[in-house]
Amino acid sequence: MSNDSDAIVVKNPWGKLRQHTSARIALGRSGTSLPTGPHLEFQLAHARARNAVHHELNTVALSDALRARGFDVITAHSAAESRPVYLQRPDKGRRLDAPSRSALEIRPADTEPADVVFVIGDGLSALAIEENAVAFLDAVMPSLKADHWRVGPVVVVSQARVAVGDEVAEVLGAKIVVVLIGERPGLSSPDSMGIYMTLGPRSGMTDESRNCISNVRVEGLRYDLAAHKLLYLMTEAKKRGLSGVLLKDEAEDLSSNAVTTGQNFLLSAD
Repeated sequence: MSNDSDAIVVKNPWGKLRQHTSARIALGRSGTSLPTGPHLEFQLAHARARNAVHHELNTVALSDALRARGFDVITAHSAAESRPVYLQRPDKGRRLDAPSRSALEIRPADTEPADVVFVIGDGLSALAIEENAVAFLDAVMPSLKADHWRVGPVVVVSQARVAVGDEVAEVLGAKIVVVLIGERPGLSSPDSMGIYMTLGPRSGMTDESRNCISNVRVEGLRYDLAAHKLLYLMTEAKKRGLSGVLLKDEAEDLSSNAVTTGQNFLLSAD
């Protein structure tokens, strides 16, 4: 038998689609199994996903980067005292610990309530936050300033679930909360960040009250597109007095994202 691996690997006829996606498709086969290459790639992807879940957020570096951009930064912690507890007790990640809540309560009140407060949480992938949160804020802030949104402090919460943002914003008296949080890692996306927007945040709210923008990362939804969608949702939430399942994302696509070739990649020549 030839030593050339091409001689024993059965190619998948849909292989050309792999240039359009990072999804695990058209991997071919060797006998009844995956070829060695794709099998090793799967193991590496799985290891990266596990590492993303257990990675601790570098709150110092993140806070320094935010302060360098002029943000008022507050660091806080959820009621989950450690990563193992956070993973086993989702309910503890949804609320602040007592010292963090007290620190927010004694903070001097702003002259006017903030229109929006950004809460940054590690979630299930601190890696996603370290790679995407600051870059996304750089993309969205010019539009918020141009539209005269009053932006409150940025609150960085360790061991955070999405719902902890409701408590933070309630204590600070913000009208809208936007939570940037690491999403559950996929086998091709250990660095995906989610954005959750809620109008009138308060403790005890559930997911139907939130709007979600998912897969924000370099290889996913671009920062400028995510910023465009968020600004639309915030503007419509403020105008209509609602958010969540009653508010649909009908933001027009940015012209730079339009497909201009007019060619169907399924019909392209080999």
